[in-house]
Amino acid sequence: MALLITSDCIACDICEPECPNEAIQAGDPYVIDPLRCTECVGHYDQPQCQQVCPVDCIPQDPDRIEDKPTLLARYQQLTGLSGY
Repeated sequence: MALLITSDCIACDICEPECPNEAIQAGDPYVIDPLRCTECVGHYDQPQCQQVCPVDCIPQDPDRIEDKPTLLARYQQLTGLSGY
């Protein structure tokens, strides 16, 4: 599943540079592009935006249920790489 940023976001800008897929955009609140979010599959073991968020406002998006193979396929499409 893709992640989303809730209205609890304090716009600290810590998450945006941590995203290896450039899926996070500034806004009110910040926004995660679900077509670019892989939950860091292929890059890291844990979603980096969740790891650095000081207010814990980046849950999984219940409207975008995706399994690990789907996220890995998106990673491969975005990067042109074939795996971890």
